[in-house]
Amino acid sequence: MPRGGLRVYLGAAPGVGKTFNMLAEGQRRASRGTDVVIGYMEDYGRLPTRRMADGLETIPRKTVTYRGMSFAEMDLDAVLARDPGLALVDELAHTDVPGCRNEKRWQDVEELLDAGIDVMTTVNIQHLESLNDVIERITGVRQRETIPDDVVRRADQIELVDMSAEALRRRMIDGNVYPPDKIEPALHSYFRSGNLTALRELAMLWAADRVDEALLRYRDSHGIHQPWAARERVLVALSGGPEGDTLVRRAKRIAARGAGGEFHAVHVEPQSGLDATPPEPLAHQRGLVEALGGTFHRVIGDDPAPAVLELARDLNATQIVVGATRRGRLKALFSHGVGEQIIHGSGDDIDVYVVTHAEAAYRKGR
Repeated sequence: MPRGGLRVYLGAAPGVGKTFNMLAEGQRRASRGTDVVIGYMEDYGRLPTRRMADGLETIPRKTVTYRGMSFAEMDLDAVLARDPGLALVDELAHTDVPGCRNEKRWQDVEELLDAGIDVMTTVNIQHLESLNDVIERITGVRQRETIPDDVVRRADQIELVDMSAEALRRRMIDGNVYPPDKIEPALHSYFRSGNLTALRELAMLWAADRVDEALLRYRDSHGIHQPWAARERVLVALSGGPEGDTLVRRAKRIAARGAGGEFHAVHVEPQSGLDATPPEPLAHQRGLVEALGGTFHRVIGDDPAPAVLELARDLNATQIVVGATRRGRLKALFSHGVGEQIIHGSGDDIDVYVVTHAEAAYRKGR
């Protein structure tokens, strides 16, 4: 039996319209003949969301008793027995009440997928495990319910449900997110403009990473070696020479010109392991790369230029930064330096920036 497909509606915060969009797509699919059911849906009293569910079959929830209290959970067995073509399951990061078969709702969804049922679901960026501490620093609130990033990354489709901070705050004021008694406290705490803007940027960056992963998988499966740029990705080649700090800072500035840009640095070591580069300058440059938010790579190769180009294509880099040659004029007459070899080998798909520096200027005069 083929596994079902998973579509995730990802939002930066509650109230952006994830559930509404999921239901709207469910209605569209149902109108085209797909057998759609609502496995679990929370409308939080939002009338537009509730109305969007009209006409869709809803699987009744089951009641689970825990510590003398009753809770309504998704009836996983009933959804499996119903065996629809598509199940709508809200709040992927939800923790099931003890007594349910699974601890987390995403595990319930895995069972539905394994049974060949397509699933649409929703999750907010603050519930992703890798961002838990970052979200706490931004909002001051630690999320108790988290979900492994890989669960969401494995989705066949991820749709970012986007809304500006100002628009979401207006929705809040209009009473379209929380009940009246919760509006003012929320506006002055979690839903401050600065918080929402930061969460929105995080959601966009996380989604952009997912796009990059999909592009890489597609390129690999189709034998495509040319970079396809979803965003700017800069690779700086470091020899360990004194120009390294200049190159790293230039690469960072180039990457920062575009939204979501990132930069990497690479040092190529010979296969013999006998690297003539002094370790101290290289260690300093690695520290600078990481302090500026970049990623440092060491690769093995006796010929630096092909090694740099191979890594650039593996990373889907759009630009390479190299230093101007430190070789004297006499050597330059008889052979190409590493920078020139990289330029010749980069083709039409990678731009190469040659950065001048004090050491190169000194060598020109010799």
